[in-house]
Amino acid sequence: MSAMIEPPVAGIQIRNMTPEDLDQVMAIETAIYPFPWSRGIFNDCIRVGYRCHVFHEDGEIRAYSVSSIGAGESHVLTVCVHPDYQGQGLGHMMMTHMIDEARQAGVETMLLEVRPSNERAISLYHKMKFNEVGVRPDYYPAEQGREDALIMALQLSAPNPQADHG
Repeated sequence: MSAMIEPPVAGIQIRNMTPEDLDQVMAIETAIYPFPWSRGIFNDCIRVGYRCHVFHEDGEIRAYSVSSIGAGESHVLTVCVHPDYQGQGLGHMMMTHMIDEARQAGVETMLLEVRPSNERAISLYHKMKFNEVGVRPDYYPAEQGREDALIMALQLSAPNPQADHG
């Protein structure tokens, strides 16, 4: 599906996620999130052809992402960085990779949901020019009930105005 990206440093790359990666992915997922995705969810994402990627260095997965593309939109479903490697630009690198893939696929808009309490992620998304476009009430499970989701969008290309005129 997507080309493998080889940054200039040997031993570092972003590549497609495989079922063999899921032990490491699940270790990161459960270390980060109080309500993690299951192994089955990741398997399903790989199986149905979502854009599932891992960043690894010297055989160790340090970040991963999952997105979908369809109908002129891309949805960022998850992006996560191992706790030991946060603050080193890996989240930005994974987001840039997803944005580049979406642009190559002709996507007009990229969307994502994020917890309002995830200030670090929101800051990254704002730096990458995402705008807040809405709220999904009670979207995420939380320790005390539910937490809203901020909906954020990035315009990748302008819609073709000629497409509406026959």
